[in-house]
Amino acid sequence: MPISFLKNPAAAVPFAFELVRSARRRSISIEIAKAQVVVRAPYFVAKAEIEKFVREKSLWVQQKLAQQEQQLSAVPSYSFANGSSLPYLGGELSLVVHKQPKADVVRYGAQLLVILTSRSRLPDEQQTKRLVCEWYQQQALAMLQAKTDAAAARLGVKHSGVTIKATRSKWGHCTAQGAIQYNWQILLAPESIVDYLVAHEVSHLLHHNHSPAFWAVVASLCPDYKNRRAWLKTQGMQLMF
Repeated sequence: MPISFLKNPAAAVPFAFELVRSARRRSISIEIAKAQVVVRAPYFVAKAEIEKFVREKSLWVQQKLAQQEQQLSAVPSYSFANGSSLPYLGGELSLVVHKQPKADVVRYGAQLLVILTSRSRLPDEQQTKRLVCEWYQQQALAMLQAKTDAAAARLGVKHSGVTIKATRSKWGHCTAQGAIQYNWQILLAPESIVDYLVAHEVSHLLHHNHSPAFWAVVASLCPDYKNRRAWLKTQGMQLMF
């Protein structure tokens, strides 16, 4: 199992990063997502060598952090009060909030009826947000399961299961065993972006890399994947509650 801990060598680099070690890695890499830095390294690499690697990449990291921090500052702040609107697959859902003994969430066209339980001790907006997020997760699992099954069938391959999670750094992940995980907040994007994400992850069932052969498979499922990929890169950071 990889281990991770927060490292902040102030004398060495001007930013904090999380170090994740793994027995399967053979090289050091840096990932930056949502203005957070993750350094991945093999167990056998000394801390001094890791810090040297990070120092050498320091300027690039700081440029990426500044860019992402600017994008994060533009992330919309959503209200979960009655009458508020939330993005859903390229459209909007208007919240209609009521209170009854038993909680529930039901969609009626462009309206999302959220029934709060009078037994909860949570403030109404906090309870509404929790129920709405649970509803989005349920929709995401059902939709992404169906789309993944369809895309896999088109390629003549099989996956070993679909799960959802609010991951920090990835919209999707396909393991070597064929298990596919998605970030459920992708439902805040247009459905065409959801389709691209599914095409991307299902294509990894054939090529567990980003080689030209991999992108050719993606193109077979999603011909204009380049535009959709670019949209997700520039707008993806705003897809969050």
